[in-house]
Amino acid sequence: MALHQLFATFSISPFIQRISFNFDRLCVHVPRTFKVIGAATMCNKTIVRRSGNYRPPIWKHEFIQSLRSEFEEEIYIGRFNELKGEIRVIMNTIIDDPLKQLELIDMLQRLGISYHFENEIKNVLKTTYDTSYEKEHWKNNNLYATSLEFRLLRQHGFNLSQDVFNHFFSDETKSFNVQLYEDLNGVLYLYEASFLSTEDEYILETAKHFTMEYLEKYMKSSKDENEVAIVRHALELPLHWRMPRLETRWFIDIYERKVDMNPILLEFAKLDFNRVQSIHQQDLKYTSSWWKSSGLGEKLSFARNRLMENFLWSVGFGYEPEFSYYRRMATKINVFITTIDDVYDVYGTLDELQLFTDAIERWDVAAMDELPDYMKICFLALHNSINEMAFDVLRDQGINVIQYLKKVWVDLCKTYMVEATWYHDGYKPTLKEYLDNAWTSISGPVILVHAYVFVTSPTLKDMENLKQYFDLIRYSSTILRLADDLGTSSDELKRGDVPKSIQCYMNDTGASESNARKYIKHLIDETWKKMNKIEVENPIIPRVFVDRAKNLARMAQCMYQYGDGHGTAHEETKDRVMSLLIQPISVHSYGE
Repeated sequence: MALHQLFATFSISPFIQRISFNFDRLCVHVPRTFKVIGAATMCNKTIVRRSGNYRPPIWKHEFIQSLRSEFEEEIYIGRFNELKGEIRVIMNTIIDDPLKQLELIDMLQRLGISYHFENEIKNVLKTTYDTSYEKEHWKNNNLYATSLEFRLLRQHGFNLSQDVFNHFFSDETKSFNVQLYEDLNGVLYLYEASFLSTEDEYILETAKHFTMEYLEKYMKSSKDENEVAIVRHALELPLHWRMPRLETRWFIDIYERKVDMNPILLEFAKLDFNRVQSIHQQDLKYTSSWWKSSGLGEKLSFARNRLMENFLWSVGFGYEPEFSYYRRMATKINVFITTIDDVYDVYGTLDELQLFTDAIERWDVAAMDELPDYMKICFLALHNSINEMAFDVLRDQGINVIQYLKKVWVDLCKTYMVEATWYHDGYKPTLKEYLDNAWTSISGPVILVHAYVFVTSPTLKDMENLKQYFDLIRYSSTILRLADDLGTSSDELKRGDVPKSIQCYMNDTGASESNARKYIKHLIDETWKKMNKIEVENPIIPRVFVDRAKNLARMAQCMYQYGDGHGTAHEETKDRVMSLLIQPISVHSYGE
């Protein structure tokens, strides 16, 4: 008889616990007593399983397969290339006007078309940075120009000092000059720039509060509906925290209403959006066919069936056309994360979860024999899919990455096991205990390590050195966790789950839920500062990977902005799917 059966109803010493369950490996907290139901006993008892009461998916496979786009046709491709050439002409005509160059870069970024002009933008920003501390007329006493320069340079990894704002900041009063209120664009751009701050940048932190106070007052008093809409949008989430593709879709509509809009930029942005949308639709069809053929939705009906939402995450991670393979693999990864999360949080018994965790750690199909049937299909689908991804990398890049991919799945399941044990034991972790485990259990490391493999073309040495990027992965994952908690913790507690960061803070401090939520939002802000610092102080980290880490955090704040946009399929997520993936933008030639 197994030790855990012999001691099923007794208090178990820490030594025996380590023998029977290896709790020192699995748990942050080791309970003093723990009741275990042995396999034989379980056969004679009805296992009560929880339910997430998830709604069925609203996006059908047949609908997804029916999507078609006309924007791959030759007539649009020809016009697209023509406009692209005209934009290059525009860039060359303003070569002697630094402010117009920066304004054009800003427009290209916000319209989602800057990736077509990466080299030109890089050259302009390098020159701008090299001369940034010189007294130049185009930005002297100009809050708008200074803020725009600062934000663009920081966005691209240039470590421009906050001292560029000294002219607008009083050391005596430790505040900004209230006369700046007369410059709405300047204040708005200073607000956006302040979110590129790092830790201990007092001027930028002051700027954040100074601009927020003014913009909130402006929104209540202004009669300009267009400007109020722009300010409200900025205050909901700053540009630096927003999902790039969703921001592009919103800004194209705003830009079209501007009196000084450039019709060439607008038409090119619309054509590009629709062209990229057609590529996304092909990626979506592929992943929907894979999901349907896997049978996971039918065999594991207790889990969230959220193929479309999982694909939306992958678009948030990287929308550019060259990331098609990455989006497809990222969607599969997201699907497995969602499914396995529900295995641990909703359906599995503690004994079953221990068996599944051990099977993942062994990464051997022979381990399936010990699993219940519903876990067998889940394990084998994951095992085969990740091995297939590793095969693709071995075939195309000549390196074997399976040990690195396997490790992050093992780490994920171990942290799931910790939380399952906490729940079954009724243990309430401190906020520190919770976050030490939860930044991994939220799946950020799984997502980002796979992203690193798919978007950087790494060598084996690069994979060994991936631990150098530990902090970047941890900070991005922490934002994902905290944003998730703000959007989902109430629903998860109702169905039965461990306390989340909000409840842990309330238990630690006695704070109200409202104040706890404010504190968690503060932690998100502080974690962004840490991530910003890594970007500007570690130029050796591939920018393409830094962008994935930032986009993971941005996508979290997007998906959980109005609640659980991932699990509950609410109206906001439906609208976003329609605008990004289903409905093209109406296009006509503005030159006609």
